[in-house]
Amino acid sequence: MEPRELIARAEQAMLGAYAPYSGFYVGAALLTKSGRVYTGCNIENAAYSPSNCAERTAFFKAVSEGERSFSAIAVVGGEKGKIRSFCPPCGVCRQVMLEFCGPDFLIYLWDGETIRAVPLTEMVPYAFTAEEHLNNKE
Repeated sequence: MEPRELIARAEQAMLGAYAPYSGFYVGAALLTKSGRVYTGCNIENAAYSPSNCAERTAFFKAVSEGERSFSAIAVVGGEKGKIRSFCPPCGVCRQVMLEFCGPDFLIYLWDGETIRAVPLTEMVPYAFTAEEHLNNKE
């Protein structure tokens, strides 16, 4: 799937965002290695910590349906759904990506004009990975 098509899916997902507190809508489209796409949007809560990001929504939907191999994710966002700048994943979402994705996993960002493809390893240079955790069990 071409990056622009994945970004279009993320833009469509952003329309479902529930963001009455921040007014910042985010959409994500997660591409599996088998070619399936799972989308997600951000879902806020008045207590804030129970809120969920678009990226994690997409990942949790995919994982709950048995997916474990991912190629890329497109993430878009903006105030009231107007995309004006890149919207990189937060630290918690990056950690979820590290749980399921290898170093070749790409994060596509869109500012309304330019696509930026960032490898997960660049997004999280000193990552705490499952492999390190499991290898340190002795």
